[in-house]
Amino acid sequence: MKKTILITGSTDGIGFATANALSSLGHTVLLHGRSAGKLASAKAHLSDQHIETYQADLSRLEDVYSLASQIRKKHTKLDVIINNAGVYMVPVVISEDGLDVRYMVNSIAPYLLTKELLPLLTPSSRVVNLSSAAQVPVLAAELSAPSQLVDGMVYAKSKLALTMWSRHLATTLGEQGPIIVAVNPKSFLGSKMVKEAYGVSGGNLQDGADILAKAALSDEFANASGLYFDNDIGQFSDPHPDALDAQKNAEISLAIDKILTNKKVL
Repeated sequence: MKKTILITGSTDGIGFATANALSSLGHTVLLHGRSAGKLASAKAHLSDQHIETYQADLSRLEDVYSLASQIRKKHTKLDVIINNAGVYMVPVVISEDGLDVRYMVNSIAPYLLTKELLPLLTPSSRVVNLSSAAQVPVLAAELSAPSQLVDGMVYAKSKLALTMWSRHLATTLGEQGPIIVAVNPKSFLGSKMVKEAYGVSGGNLQDGADILAKAALSDEFANASGLYFDNDIGQFSDPHPDALDAQKNAEISLAIDKILTNKKVL
């Protein structure tokens, strides 16, 4: 059965490799990127008949709402969301909405996009959130203001926040909601982000694409809602202990909800 799959940040890196793998299987891929030029180039290199393109800057709340609106207008059902887009180092830390761009793109935007697209998701749909082996304790209050911490620390905090809200949303929605799983695609893959952050070439991007495609399609993930898959060891595993604390997970989700309420785009 062919599926309709949204992949954020899919004009290069793991996102593009995953889009290539899924579109080649005949699935319809909703390709997302920040740059119109990169979107056009990515589409030209993929199976054109199975590709739709959507442009949005996920550091801007208005763009996230607009992206969700565009998708809702064109589709009545979405089988998979792969929240792949992420940042490590950014030229400007403070977003137009007064938020930390790193928290916005890595933690808040995927939460907002998922919530806005819930009407298109069924209990058999899946939300695959790109986590990381880098996970550091994060306070709910940290999400609402620009951070003075170094990029690596903010990245690790943002990825734990993503993992925490993934588990909370999965638990809250239960069997009525989609399958929501957080995945560490594999450490130090050869993406642009890894090269910029660590100055190394990194491993084979296909390793990351393969596990994301598996999370999107495989029966192995059919009962994985709320779980964390660590592709460094190739199995489901415990995330950081904070992500196993229901109260802390709820606090992170509530903090994001408050941010979105306070900064609601009219």
